[in-house]
Amino acid sequence: MLYILAAMQKEADCLLSQAEIKREFTRFGKKLWEGEAHGVPFTLLLTGVGKTNAAAGAMLAIARGADRLLNIGVAGGITPRAKIGSLWQIGRAVQYDFDLSEINGTPVGTLDEYQTPYFPLRTGGKFPLATLATADSFASGQDDMALLESLGADVRDMEGAAIAHIAYAAGVPCNMFKSISDNAGEESVREYRENLKIALGALSGALRDILEEANG
Repeated sequence: MLYILAAMQKEADCLLSQAEIKREFTRFGKKLWEGEAHGVPFTLLLTGVGKTNAAAGAMLAIARGADRLLNIGVAGGITPRAKIGSLWQIGRAVQYDFDLSEINGTPVGTLDEYQTPYFPLRTGGKFPLATLATADSFASGQDDMALLESLGADVRDMEGAAIAHIAYAAGVPCNMFKSISDNAGEESVREYRENLKIALGALSGALRDILEEANG
């Protein structure tokens, strides 16, 4: 079964508005919907915002029998190519707020039991690829830019790398798509508020192709 993970209700609504829902229920405080959209059956799980919520949601999905994961949502653009309203498939993800470099001598983002900071994701050929950086904060300003550039990040959010970590550890294929709502910098909060509908619209418009790719 394909499980689709979204952090916010507005992101989940992009799919719900296009789906036939057969069942709605709650498990361990997480809302779930079972249904079908564009010929693809799915269970949608609302994780909540942040890495702990995202990891818990991914684990719940896998424990309930998910054999594929799909994460959809909005994110901030870092590089010039990640423009507001553009949609990206994530090829790899890194937690840029995780740091054992002083103890292990490994790059920022590298977990104790791993040799690389990046978690690979399942990709296809319909969408442009990006590297995602995840942290437990909505960042504004330039404080993290040098680190993000060193990691080759194009996009940043608050959930994706945690989901990628759980999927990779469990051996469950995971696709991930992010629509850009704001640009990194001092105006990111204002841009997010002004452009969230644009990003959600881009995500909604691509869902048929996203589901086809995740289900393929």
